Amino acid sequence: MTGTPGTGKHRTGRRSAGILLHRRGAAGVEVLLGHMGGPFWARKDDGAWSIPKGEPDGDDEAPETTARREFTEELGLPVPEGELVPLGEVRQSGGKVVHAFALSADLDPDQVVPGTFTMEWPPRSGQLREFPEIDRVAWFPLVQARVKILKGQRDLLDRLDGSVAFTQH
Repeated sequence: MTGTPGTGKHRTGRRSAGILLHRRGAAGVEVLLGHMGGPFWARKDDGAWSIPKGEPDGDDEAPETTARREFTEELGLPVPEGELVPLGEVRQSGGKVVHAFALSADLDPDQVVPGTFTMEWPPRSGQLREFPEIDRVAWFPLVQARVKILKGQRDLLDRLDGSVAFTQH
C-alpha cells in the first residue's frame, strides 16, 4: 500500500494509484479503508488505514489502470461497476505521490481476500514471512475516517466530500 510493505519507509519520487470507494450510509457518507498489514502496522490503528492502492507495473501504466489492478490485488475482489472520478494527487509524508479516484459503490468487507507480501521478519533473522497487504477492511463515516486514514491521504476525504460527482448520487 505505501512504500516498502511492513517497514513504514517510503522512497521519494515513488508513485501509486488507488480507489476511494464511498457510499451513503445511515449517518451520511462512508468510505472503505484498509488497515495496512505487516508487523510495523500491527499495533497501530489511528493513522494506519489507507485507500486500496499500489504502484504502477511500468512507467507508462495509466493511473486508472494501476488503481483498478491494485484494488483487485489488494482486496481480492473486482472493482465494482461505476465511473471512476479523479480526486487528483496527494503527497504522503515519505514523498510518495498517490493518484486517487472516487467510486460510488458498495462492497462487503467480509468478502475481502487480501493479497500478500513477503519480507524478512524478524529483521536480520534471515527468515522470510508472508503478511497480508491489508489485514482488515471497514467502512467509516467521514469524521471517523479522518482519524483512521494516513495523514497524507486526508485531503482525499475533503475532496470527496466536496465533489460534484458524489452530490449527484
